Amino acid sequence: MVRPTHRRSEVGLIPNEWEVVALGSLCHCYSGGTPNTSVPSYYGGSIPWVTSGDLNLLRIRDVPGRITTAGLANSAAKMVEPGTLLVALYGATAGVAALTEIRAAINQAVMAVVTRRLATEYLFQFLRYRKEALIKTYTQGGQPNLTGGIVRSFLVPIPNARVEQEAIAEALGDADALIESLEQLLAKKRHIKQGAMQELLTGKKRLPGFCKPWIARRLDEIAEVVMGQSPSSRHYNTKGNGLPLIQGNADIRDRRTVRRVFTTEVTKRGRSGDTLMSVRAPVGEISRACFDVCLGRGVCAIRSSSALVYHALIAMEPTWVKLASGSTFDSVNGFTVKAVQIFMPMDEAEQAAIAEVLADMDAELAALEAKLTKARQLKQGMMQELLTGRIRLV
Repeated sequence: MVRPTHRRSEVGLIPNEWEVVALGSLCHCYSGGTPNTSVPSYYGGSIPWVTSGDLNLLRIRDVPGRITTAGLANSAAKMVEPGTLLVALYGATAGVAALTEIRAAINQAVMAVVTRRLATEYLFQFLRYRKEALIKTYTQGGQPNLTGGIVRSFLVPIPNARVEQEAIAEALGDADALIESLEQLLAKKRHIKQGAMQELLTGKKRLPGFCKPWIARRLDEIAEVVMGQSPSSRHYNTKGNGLPLIQGNADIRDRRTVRRVFTTEVTKRGRSGDTLMSVRAPVGEISRACFDVCLGRGVCAIRSSSALVYHALIAMEPTWVKLASGSTFDSVNGFTVKAVQIFMPMDEAEQAAIAEVLADMDAELAALEAKLTKARQLKQGMMQELLTGRIRLV
């Protein structure tokens, strides 16, 4: 039943005071171009040059591309002013909307949307909310490609009162600001954790009270290594019968095992708390078993009394990447894994102290990641309510 305060429209239920309009009827839309790439003097100047890939930034404060005044004058590239709404027309970012905070030129894969009849921030938030609908409605299969005509014809529900547009945009903008601040804090904490690993896991920095030497030891001297073996697929199920089967990255999220496929035939068992390592491309990625699992052939379990081994193996991940780079190196066998050298303190108390410091950092990162996930979910819920008029702010 339709509430008396709402009516049906081409885009679903909207408040009676709202209208649905084609974007092009309210906006001036234009795209840019690319200077001739065979003319070096057209590039490397002082004019920021925005391409579709830059729109992932959502709020553009700088871009790597630069063109010269000659490049601008001798091409279809066009300038946009700060506060202009941009939409990616094709490529991997097709349909993505962003706001530029700088004066810049745009190429042919970017459409500028200029309007004075409605709040640009409101339109920005709506296009972000309806990006998938824009792509799904107007493109069929393959990589999506939009045209200026498609963007202009896209239907937008708009509050007639500009004050309501601005109130919605402000609320969603505040949610964006929270998300951005959490992303920045998370990036900073990850950088700090990386620095701590480089110092603490190499002995460059010693924790107070420890002075015994460090030594390099084979992995199989300090841990039990259990190589995986995939069971027959006829024993697989998704109903929870048996143990979760861990075969590779599809069964790992945020360095933790997830339940996806189960098997009633357990070939090799991994225990809760085991360190897991991928032994097929991408080789060397580390995670932790959060429950007992069946180990598929794409992983191995590493079981050690030293909590430091988990962190040391994470620090070694880039080593496996370097080995794989430019080669057909797409798997490792048990002999190679067991022979890996781990540089660590002889003093078990120092091992435990380092592991505790790094584990505390991991816990802080996990708490921030959970907070960021919650903030993103809250923003999505706000968009669903505010941009459809289910909740009114004025």
